[in-house]
Amino acid sequence: MLRNGINMSKIVRKDVAGLLSKQVSDARYFFLNLAPPRTARLELVMGGYEHCNPDYVVSRSRFPYTSIEYVVSGRGYAIIGGHRIELQPGVIFAYRPSTSHEIYTAPNDVLVKYFVSMSGVEVSARLQRCRFIPGEAHILALHAEVAGAFEALLHEGERSGPRRDALCRVLLDFLLLKIEDAASLAAHPNERAREAFLRCKAYIDAETENIRTLSEIAHAVGAEASSICRWFRRYQGVSPYQYLLRRRMNLAAERLIEHGGLVKETASHLGFTDPFHFSHQFKAMHGIAPSELLRYNRSQATPRTNQSR
Repeated sequence: MLRNGINMSKIVRKDVAGLLSKQVSDARYFFLNLAPPRTARLELVMGGYEHCNPDYVVSRSRFPYTSIEYVVSGRGYAIIGGHRIELQPGVIFAYRPSTSHEIYTAPNDVLVKYFVSMSGVEVSARLQRCRFIPGEAHILALHAEVAGAFEALLHEGERSGPRRDALCRVLLDFLLLKIEDAASLAAHPNERAREAFLRCKAYIDAETENIRTLSEIAHAVGAEASSICRWFRRYQGVSPYQYLLRRRMNLAAERLIEHGGLVKETASHLGFTDPFHFSHQFKAMHGIAPSELLRYNRSQATPRTNQSR
């Protein structure tokens, strides 16, 4: 029996109930194989993105799969195998099936995080290469790049098609290599400003659809708004607003191409109350009005007949 894309006959009922927390909003998940073969070398089971509610609590004595969790923004703490670790942007940690774990968010600064779950005889070796020990956590360098690798995997996992599984396997390997690379880099004192910039950039990348003000970014990453502006001018060459606007326009183009719909719906989804202002910004960024993009897209999707050869 299939439910939400899950083959329920391949996993016992007690595991289904504890796979995902209900105390989240704006969550996105994908499921590839909830019942991987015991002889698998390295099998991607599932992954997701969670914007935790203020009452978010996870408390498990075990979990069916080895999992990695990466904090994009917010604060909280986790108790992994009896060891407490503080959670903040850039923190990454893992737990094995037999490792007890609890995860708590700060109610006034909720966690936003990615996760992937894996199974197979090579998982332990890959965790060791990434320097993962249950009960320990890393604050990664290259925050934006790691978040981008998680997002790319999630994006492909949510899609359907004959190449989805193959793409996800490649992207999982890329993600693990990126984590391994980032874990091996120690932030130099002279690079603190760059690391802070990357943390801000990662937050904007993850929360593009929800961010409305610079003060929201400052609060989420624990920095002064003036410092964020200075970091973006130094490392990105644009203001935080300009970077956020480009991210929104890119998401708008992707949404219009993939889903069509009304321009005003896309504008509202991305936080624009005035669809005319949205259209003006879209055309300034992409050189074409959103309505023209929709018309072009529809024309390409319509089968043509009597074409000359």
